[in-house]
Amino acid sequence: MQFDFNLNLDFLQAKSPPLIGVDISTSSIKMVELSDAGKGVYRIEHYTIEPLARDVVTDGNITNLEVVMEAVKRAWRQMGTRTKNVALALPAAAVITKKIVVPAGLAENELELQVEGEANQYIPFALDEVNLDFQVLGPAPNADGEVEVLIAASRKEKVEDRVAAIEAAGLKALVMDVESFATQTAYELIAPQLPNAGKDLAIAIVDIGSTMMHVNVMLNNQSVYMREQTFGGNQLTQEIQRRYGLSAEEAEIAKRNGGLPENFQPEVLQPFLDSLALEVARALQFFFSSTQFNKVDQILLAGGCAMIPGTEEAVSQRTQIRTSIANPFAGMAVSSRIKPRQLAQDAPILLTACGLAVRRFDP
Repeated sequence: MQFDFNLNLDFLQAKSPPLIGVDISTSSIKMVELSDAGKGVYRIEHYTIEPLARDVVTDGNITNLEVVMEAVKRAWRQMGTRTKNVALALPAAAVITKKIVVPAGLAENELELQVEGEANQYIPFALDEVNLDFQVLGPAPNADGEVEVLIAASRKEKVEDRVAAIEAAGLKALVMDVESFATQTAYELIAPQLPNAGKDLAIAIVDIGSTMMHVNVMLNNQSVYMREQTFGGNQLTQEIQRRYGLSAEEAEIAKRNGGLPENFQPEVLQPFLDSLALEVARALQFFFSSTQFNKVDQILLAGGCAMIPGTEEAVSQRTQIRTSIANPFAGMAVSSRIKPRQLAQDAPILLTACGLAVRRFDP
């Protein structure tokens, strides 16, 4: 699933130039650059994770543009790349999507008119306040001579904030996608690692960041269910602050690098992992009760919480479902600049950025 939200797409020629996937999240800016290693294999050339101070990005909205711009500049310098074209994504909550069915074989301008007419009915804003895009998905199920089209719309300021943060750093935004679709693109890189390459299996991608948990259930590379709930790693950071009298920054560093008193594991970390596993089990119950599905074959954990030791075991034990940490780079070649062990550790928080970086290879 791919969107470009009215950006200037002169790069979609037969050979598209290098492109960096940039994920602006609540806690950090992630950048990933891939290249073609030949024989259908990608190579990861560069990546970086630049932390963001708290409350600079909240609920997917950039609340302090200055700080984000500076962080983007730092991240790009750390990448050590000359590439300046980037692919960005909007949070799913900032995008209205709707599937419509239209006659097959419409000319581009006829299709645009049809999409605008339909969008008028579904979008609660004036069309001149939104960026609108659409993608033909293919023949409509159970309807001869018609195709299914996915419409996506977002308020212009949501798109403009992200583009401004990028352009202030001297970079050029070429693609605007949706985070959940970028995650699905990254999932297609992970699927070959799964039993039977994931075919006919219900795979739950559970991305637990600093404040939100996103659940996306995939079946044969199609999303069949999405949900987000408020739960994230900040709860552990706050408990570390409270328990050990640390600042937010100190608690975050201690959470990542260790060095906390020995009662941390049993008294702070374990209760957090127990509630995390309970939240995942609860999210899956919602999935079962609101769809025709009654089982999930595998859970893929992503996001910052997937990097916390013990998360995989806690979730697997609570749900009794095979659980693993998402790594979209497992089948890739790795540049000599990158430490493979560090990449494997960082992989679960690079899912969206990786999915965006793959847009370089769009046909």
